[in-house]
Amino acid sequence: MREAQRRGAEIIPVDSEHSAIFQCLMGCRDRSEVRRLILTCSGGPFYGKTAAEIQKVTRADALRHPNWKMGPKITVDCATLMNKGLEVIEAMRLYGLPLEQVTAVIHPHLPLPPLRARQSIVHSLVEFRDGAVMAQLGTPDMRIPIGLALTYPKREENPAPPLDLLSCPPLTFAAPDEEAFRCFRLARQAAKQGGTACAVLNGANEAAVGLFLQEKLGFPEIADAVEAALDAVPQCADVTLEAALDADRQARDIVFARFR
Repeated sequence: MREAQRRGAEIIPVDSEHSAIFQCLMGCRDRSEVRRLILTCSGGPFYGKTAAEIQKVTRADALRHPNWKMGPKITVDCATLMNKGLEVIEAMRLYGLPLEQVTAVIHPHLPLPPLRARQSIVHSLVEFRDGAVMAQLGTPDMRIPIGLALTYPKREENPAPPLDLLSCPPLTFAAPDEEAFRCFRLARQAAKQGGTACAVLNGANEAAVGLFLQEKLGFPEIADAVEAALDAVPQCADVTLEAALDADRQARDIVFARFR
């Protein structure tokens, strides 16, 4: 971000949530007008499960995402809500706001009748200091944010299906359960710590998810591994590329040593 600012370059996000925020901020010239950014999350395949129920989930369970088709690593991150935690950190960096002004809500998949539906319709929201809230809505299709990134500042025709408001399900929201989904809490903890904590978080998570996909550790142990690395790796406040890479390496080493 510093290099982009130094060169006067604009970063156009591709991730659907950050593209949504980018669009909601169009025309906002003064960031002090922003009260908070609100990212949305489907809740993944385990939305509504308790911490006790999550203890029993399997690799196959974790790879069933209700709304998006992604690779196995990202799908597991969505199941643990680590992906949403990483997106909170990303939003902080992209838009220069502290953790206190970046949050996330569950915009859930509704698996039971009569509300059987895929939501993922509201992709993110921006609340302004005057109380106004702007949201970006659309079908859950990555061609929309990718298309905008490719054609910005113009908008061109897109092959993604349009959103039919009359067939939309009721739009519902809920708070993330940080007891059941500890990875989200750990991501927020790393964001609050700052320095190289986020590099530790990411490195430990990548190592733990890799082991989970190899069925060498259980689903709840992903959070255990990340927490162990955050507790063990010394934090460096001066974030250089070398410091971040070293923190990443140490985090992976701890996970492999303790959990493989």
